[in-house]
Amino acid sequence: MSKIAVVGATGLVGENMLKMLEKQNIPFESLVLFSSEKSAGKEITFQGKTYIVEALTEEKARAHFDYVLMSAGGQTSLKYSPIFESAGAIVIDNSSAFRMFEDIDLIVPEVNEPKLKRGIIANPNCSTIQSVVPLKYLNDQFGITRVNYTTYQAVSGSGVKGKQDLLNGEKGLPPQNYPHPIYNNVLPHIDDFLENGYTKEEQKMIDETRKILNLPDLKVSATCVRVPVLDSHSVLINVTLDKPTTVEEIKRVFESAEHVVLIDNPSNNEYPLAINSTGKDEVFVGRIRQDDSLDNTFYIWCTADNLLKGAALNAVQILKQLLDKGLKRQ
Repeated sequence: MSKIAVVGATGLVGENMLKMLEKQNIPFESLVLFSSEKSAGKEITFQGKTYIVEALTEEKARAHFDYVLMSAGGQTSLKYSPIFESAGAIVIDNSSAFRMFEDIDLIVPEVNEPKLKRGIIANPNCSTIQSVVPLKYLNDQFGITRVNYTTYQAVSGSGVKGKQDLLNGEKGLPPQNYPHPIYNNVLPHIDDFLENGYTKEEQKMIDETRKILNLPDLKVSATCVRVPVLDSHSVLINVTLDKPTTVEEIKRVFESAEHVVLIDNPSNNEYPLAINSTGKDEVFVGRIRQDDSLDNTFYIWCTADNLLKGAALNAVQILKQLLDKGLKRQ
C-alpha cells in the first residue's frame, strides 16, 4: 500500500483528483492533502473520512511519500516537486513547469509509458491530452506527417476565476481574469504571446505533441481560443497521414480504439458536444471528413472534459499505470 499526497487539494483540479482516486479504486495506506496557507485548515471528506487540509512547507515535503499528485501551479511545483522527489516520491505534476525537460516523462497513459529517469512525471496540457489520444491510433495505423489544431477551450481551464468571469459577464460585470469579456465573446488568446506571434498555450501544444508521440520532426501548428463554455474543451484536428486511407477506415480505427468514443452521424445531428463530454472519462471524436485542399488530410472534431481527462483523470491514470507496473522509487 502506498503513501499518497495531493497538493492543491482545494482547487478545481485537486478536487477532481480526489474524485478520480476513488473512481479508479486507487489503494493507499495513507493520504495527506496539502494547499496554500490560505486554504489550510479546510475539511474534506473522502471515502467517509474527514481530512484536514495542511499548508505545504519544505519540511512537510521532505516527509516520505510514495506518490504525489501536484496541482498547485508552476512556481509551487518548481519549488516543491524536487523536494518531494529527493525524499523518494514520484511526483505527477499537472503544471507546465517540467513538461519539456529532457529527463522528465510527459505521459498520456493511452499513448506512452514513463521511463522514470527522474522522480517527476509531467501531466500534459489539457488540449494536448485529448488530441494525442486519437492521434496515437492514427499514427499507429497510417503514420502522421502534419497536424494543425484549432481549439475551443472552456473557461474552467482558467480555474475558478475563469468561471467567475463568464458568470459575472452575464450580469454585466467587467472581467477580472481575462483581458476582455468572455461572455458573449470569443478570445483568440490563451496565455502570454511569444515573439513568434503564437501564445504559450499554442506553443505548448506544438512541443508537447511532438514529445508525447515521439515524433520530434512532426509538423505541428495550433491556434488556441477561449470560448464562453463552462467545461469541456473542443479541438478541431486537421491531420495529414503518411499512408493513404479513407474516412471509413479512420472511423473503423476509432470504433475499436479504447477510451475513444466515435459519434459521427451528421444526418441526425449526432457529433461530439462539449456539453455531453462534461463529466465523462473518454475522448469523443466525430465529424470526420476529407480535407480536399491537401492530399491524404482529414478533419476530426474532438471533445473531452478538460478537468478530467485533460487534467485530474490523466494524472490518476498515470498513478494507476505506475501501480499496475509496480513502479515505485526506493
